[in-house]
Amino acid sequence: MLKDKGLTVAVMLSLMMMAGCTGSDGTLRQVGFVALFDGKTFAGWEGSQEVFRIEDGAIVGGTLTANVAHNEFLCTLASYDDFELRLQFRLLGENANAGVQIRSQRVPDHYEVSGYQADMGQQYWGCLYDESRRNKVLACPEPAKIAEVVRAGDWNDYIIRCEGKRIQLWVNGLQTVDYTESDDAIPQTGIIGLQIHGGPPSEAWYRNIRIKSL
Repeated sequence: MLKDKGLTVAVMLSLMMMAGCTGSDGTLRQVGFVALFDGKTFAGWEGSQEVFRIEDGAIVGGTLTANVAHNEFLCTLASYDDFELRLQFRLLGENANAGVQIRSQRVPDHYEVSGYQADMGQQYWGCLYDESRRNKVLACPEPAKIAEVVRAGDWNDYIIRCEGKRIQLWVNGLQTVDYTESDDAIPQTGIIGLQIHGGPPSEAWYRNIRIKSL
């Protein structure tokens, strides 16, 4: 047993920084991360509360009882540039599709959001898509590799890291994207948005949303 209380505290803090610390609900609290969603309210977010709801501590977009009329996004009020974003997601419904917007902007007088999207669903798991701007996949993992780690219909972990012009994505520990933007005209700051894609009845669930500035 260490006799020096100062040293003991230092060791404990060091271990907490390396491993994180566990909250009363059993979830891991990474040091330096702050919650973007409190699990109970839409504080800090804006978007259609007819399309998005809060259920079981998660943000849920869409419904399994009716078609989703068009793309919808629940977005942060604040903008972010360099950060690491961590969250959990799951998709329900046949051919469900969704994504997490980063460094994005609302399209004026429209339901769309323009910017990078960490994609999910269908053949786009773990891809980086350019939503309502260049409208193309910028980078994507090998289909066989992502198929091995995706838990369809269950909770999955997404890590999204933006630093300078470099964007990296991980799904369930597998790095799916390491992309560097070559176009100087593309903004490297903006809002974060949670998408439910227009289409057949489907739901996108998001929880444990937390961010750390870099």
